Amino acid sequence: MINADVETTLDAWAADWSSHDVDHLLSLFTDDCLYEDVTFGVVNHGKAALKAFADGIFAAFPDLKIELTARFVAGDWAAMEWVISGTHKGDLHGMPATNKAFSIRGATIIELQLQKIRRNSDYWDLTSFLKQIDLMPSISGD
Repeated sequence: MINADVETTLDAWAADWSSHDVDHLLSLFTDDCLYEDVTFGVVNHGKAALKAFADGIFAAFPDLKIELTARFVAGDWAAMEWVISGTHKGDLHGMPATNKAFSIRGATIIELQLQKIRRNSDYWDLTSFLKQIDLMPSISGD
């Protein structure tokens, strides 16, 4: 796969998350894809699980946006740095909605197969997220 094809896929990945276009997002992945949110320890196997995951994210963050800030491609592997932002308007993994806005940095490692995403691993800072939505307990020293 040439880099231009991979870059188009990476751009579409971010655009689909930002526009909440689940059908197009799913078209970027192999049928047997693995999508993991490493921070939450969530592993989604296959497109049906990825669809359920995306639907849950969009329910929790109806204004979610992803901006790519950097990327590189090396053969069948790619990496992206991004900023994700939105407002916590729905329950997520047992965290009730706070209606607080957030903006955090993260990174994604992607493995490609036949111009589709075979594996996607997202890494981001939970502490920054929890602080911004006021769910991080205060830690005070003596």
